[in-house]
Amino acid sequence: MLIGHEGDRSDMAEYGEWNRKGAVLSDVTAQKEYGVTRDFIVKGVQAGELEFREGAVWGNPYLRVLRSQLERYIVAQLGLEYLVRKKSQTELNVISKEIAYVRKKLAILEERKAELEYAIKT
Repeated sequence: MLIGHEGDRSDMAEYGEWNRKGAVLSDVTAQKEYGVTRDFIVKGVQAGELEFREGAVWGNPYLRVLRSQLERYIVAQLGLEYLVRKKSQTELNVISKEIAYVRKKLAILEERKAELEYAIKT
């Protein structure tokens, strides 16, 4: 077998996927974004459904998995509705945070605008 040749395993990572931005996530991030446990991810690894790489930050070990494989595994185990609901909830949380940030920034800018308008009038 050639090095780097995956044969007909279409579920394996495509070339360079591990290096693509956003294609890899840690087990901790997966728990937050998809509501799955570390045990769920480990079972997927043991079943051969998920490729993984190990990492450690400040001596704390974690698993890195491919987002595309994790999403396929979630659909197979928990259903498409579960995945869609979790992804929508995650996107809603991101949007809500962004809205809060923009509102805070707008309040600061409006306050500064009022100060400048007052300074110009006096």
